[in-house]
Amino acid sequence: MASLKDLRDRIKSVQNTRKITSAMKMVAAAKLRRAQDQAEAGRPYAERMSTMLSSLAAGGNTNLQLLAGTGKHETHMIVLGTADRGLCGGFNSNLIRQAIQLVTDHQSKGRSVKIYCLGRKGAVAMRRQFGDLVVKVMEDLDKPRLSFDKAAAVSRDLLTMFEDGEFDAATLIYAEFQSAISQIVTPQQIIPFATLEESDPLDEAQAHGSLDSSVEYEPGEEEVLSDLLPRNVAVQIYRGLLENAASEQGARMTAMDNATRNAGDMIKSLSLVYNRTRQAQITKELIEIVSGAEAL
Repeated sequence: MASLKDLRDRIKSVQNTRKITSAMKMVAAAKLRRAQDQAEAGRPYAERMSTMLSSLAAGGNTNLQLLAGTGKHETHMIVLGTADRGLCGGFNSNLIRQAIQLVTDHQSKGRSVKIYCLGRKGAVAMRRQFGDLVVKVMEDLDKPRLSFDKAAAVSRDLLTMFEDGEFDAATLIYAEFQSAISQIVTPQQIIPFATLEESDPLDEAQAHGSLDSSVEYEPGEEEVLSDLLPRNVAVQIYRGLLENAASEQGARMTAMDNATRNAGDMIKSLSLVYNRTRQAQITKELIEIVSGAEAL
């Protein structure tokens, strides 16, 4: 049985841990509000961009490589977005698990796979699992703050590799924010552009109302597509980063809240053991005193 000193030290240690987790919970809650607002503000623009490009793509402009693809599917690029830090529940592990599954699926079909990591945690896990498949790692994208320029830089890097023939298709993996306790891991093809018919039947049905009307574009559809398709890659990456930022803070707030509660329960349990041990020790000393007095 642990001594009273050991129990006191353990209780004090858990109390200090509870202070840390409680502080981290409050910090995450403060950051969550802003990140959630940014993620929700970015969704309509990204969704409308996809809707308009799907409408333009319906015209049959298949000569654009970002729309028609390379004509083959031998090499797939997986763009994995994760956090740079841990202590956020299953946020990182769920994203990494989806990426591993996607890599395994492509390899089972005889395709080559490359991995582009946005975040330190994903890079560490992918290098441990797949080694040299990781071609590039981008860290600290949210420092000092997450901006569209950083997403555009990632987009330019990917487009350069695509134009050089280093891969045939790219899929972005991010966590779509639903609430502080719910984040949906979402794989989204960003290169070549996947129309709504290819990506999500529900989105297709929802968008038909806005696509049925006849729209004339000036300049022509091909000129508009050649300008918007590269921009769409940056927009979708930026949306994924915003969703990840909100999901990370929500997951961290929930995880730290659970840790704080668990620490409180542990303190109660240790305090009970401490009191019982102390009472048993006092009782033993009294028995020894009484026995000694009777012996005299």
